[in-house]
Amino acid sequence: MAERSFAHEVQQLRAEGGSTFSGEGILAVTKALLQSGVAYVGGYQGAPISHLMDVLGDAHEILEELGVYFENSASEATAAAMLAASVNYPLRGAITFKSTVGTNVAADALANLASGGVRGGALIIVGEDYGEGSSIMQERSHAFAMKSQMWLLDPRPNIAAIVDAVEAGFELSEASHTPVMLQLRLRSCHLYGSFTVKDNQRPPMTVKDAVENPSRQLDRIVLPPASFLHEKEKIEDRWPAAVDYIRRRGLNEVLGAGTADVGIIVQGGVYNTLNRAMELLGCSDAYGNTQIPVYVMNVTYPVIDSEILDFCADKRAVLLVEEGQPDYIEQNLNAILRRAGSPVALHGKDLLPVAGEYTAAAVTRGLDAFLRRHLPDVVEGSPALLLPQDDPRSPFVQRVEPTAVRPRPPGLCTGCPERPIFSALKLAEEQTGTQHHVSADIGCHLFAINEPFNLGATTMGYGLGAAGASALNSKDADRRTVAVMGDGGFWHNGLTSGIGNAVFNQSDQLTLIVDNAYSAATGGQDVLSSTADNTLRSTKHPIEKAVRGVGVKWVRTVTDTYRIGELRDVFIKALTTKEPGPKVIVAQSECMLNLQRREKPKTQQAIKAGKRVVKERFGVDADTCTGDHACIRVSGCPSLTIAPNPDPMRTDPVATVLDSCVGCGVCGANAHAASLCPSFYRSDLVFNPGWRDRLLAVVRTGWIGLLSRGVERRAAHYEVAA
Repeated sequence: MAERSFAHEVQQLRAEGGSTFSGEGILAVTKALLQSGVAYVGGYQGAPISHLMDVLGDAHEILEELGVYFENSASEATAAAMLAASVNYPLRGAITFKSTVGTNVAADALANLASGGVRGGALIIVGEDYGEGSSIMQERSHAFAMKSQMWLLDPRPNIAAIVDAVEAGFELSEASHTPVMLQLRLRSCHLYGSFTVKDNQRPPMTVKDAVENPSRQLDRIVLPPASFLHEKEKIEDRWPAAVDYIRRRGLNEVLGAGTADVGIIVQGGVYNTLNRAMELLGCSDAYGNTQIPVYVMNVTYPVIDSEILDFCADKRAVLLVEEGQPDYIEQNLNAILRRAGSPVALHGKDLLPVAGEYTAAAVTRGLDAFLRRHLPDVVEGSPALLLPQDDPRSPFVQRVEPTAVRPRPPGLCTGCPERPIFSALKLAEEQTGTQHHVSADIGCHLFAINEPFNLGATTMGYGLGAAGASALNSKDADRRTVAVMGDGGFWHNGLTSGIGNAVFNQSDQLTLIVDNAYSAATGGQDVLSSTADNTLRSTKHPIEKAVRGVGVKWVRTVTDTYRIGELRDVFIKALTTKEPGPKVIVAQSECMLNLQRREKPKTQQAIKAGKRVVKERFGVDADTCTGDHACIRVSGCPSLTIAPNPDPMRTDPVATVLDSCVGCGVCGANAHAASLCPSFYRSDLVFNPGWRDRLLAVVRTGWIGLLSRGVERRAAHYEVAA
């Protein structure tokens, strides 16, 4: 169950030629694929292109009508290997995944694909996860394009430009027999806009046609001596063909009608930010009308030498706006200009940040410095963001005194079934008196590295939690290492690289597999072990079966992670058993977000229909709470916080449960398992109560009132005495 359904929006994909399509970037990309006659599509989910996979999945009926094959790939490497279908057949294929992590995984297949070349158009749509919103290491996809000599498109963040890039990407791939990467940045995936559509095209050759008419070309297989021929082809044939097509098609643009003797060169994906900076400085408007010529590189690799030289021919100085590092394009431009003997002054990282996201503030500062040096007359604006940060008029000035209260670190959702897992592990460590090296993995569970758990020392990649602990395997040590991975990472890479490796090398480590029934961190997509019924995919394959299948003997599956005491005891056994070989704990409970997405609408519907509905809530008895906040330190739940102490004789704030509580019970279970103060209580909220509920409420209220009379009398007596 994905976090968002596009079942309604995908009907726009049926739009006929000449009509106007209005919608989100990922929908526009899907429409562009269908307009281009794509024959097959695959990929692996991951921000910022997770929703593209969801759109393709929800559009399966439309894809089937057109004869388009779609696959939820097991990994990015699987997706990249799919493009082998375009090596021997004139099939247009497209794959998508998050980059650069996905491109890392896919690199081997992509390198082989780029070596042998393609007959049908091969498009790799990479979600460039770089900058402030990123969740991964800060690297660029540009290096992969250069390494394997695949062409890299980076279109302007404009729906029509992105659609055009998809269509041109296939044509460029076929013209040069080279796979093409289409880079979509975070904002491009989710921007809204419109374009004039074309009719969807059934592929001239479908996957079925290819299967029934097998073909092979021995010289396309990457094996000497053919592999030496491939390198020669890249330089002598494919590169010139790509340059010729890019020039003829006019993929790169020169915007701005100005005749100024300075200019700006910018990556297409950063153009909107550049234009905003120019607007703030008074030398452009919101529509890009400027007197400063701008060369927009919608193709960032290969760089077209002749276009660069033509653009710089009448310029004194040029500013290159290249986001990220290393400065691949700047080095390339310097080589082109200096070899041609061009005297133009090329600026780039000397005025702009060397690394990091090029925000409007960063680009405005760099552009202001460039223009004031080379063309000061065009600068009419002086935005406040150019002021020194200690200037009271600056939007970045710190207007309040720093406080000693630290912000809450990013963490797991309210009710997340992974929180009790790490609470149980901490309690197990406390009871055994030993701390362990914990190798973390990619997924929601990685938040355990923060307070209050502080578990996890490294993360080496998706599904590589167990492999990341493989070197720390000593049979003479007095404790064993612990590795963590999720169910998504397990099926992606962990079964072979982690569990199989541990069995083969007779490792003694403990591997915790967090099974929340989905690839939860990427949006709640199904995986092999998901328990939901899925008409399009095969699910319900238990992780324990797979683990035992590769040779693990000591395996325990806990089917309810909220039973913290039971889970703690399983951890203790796994950490102390003398049985040799790897140990695996599969901790199962459904992702709370997906559970709530499914159950909340049902609950609201039932309440509206007048049906009896009971919601569990937890709270803290302020009179019982000691105010030591141990319950918060062992849980970290966002719904568990502090409130003023109602007792005037005590100053420590008490724990309290917010209304965002989903009734998972972790707070109370932690308090019980850790032998904390008995201040938690559970309450049932009854909607549309029946006569039994009302009668029981009357009896309870009367009984509580009767028992509390003595307490109230004594309290009143002490007040009078005081």
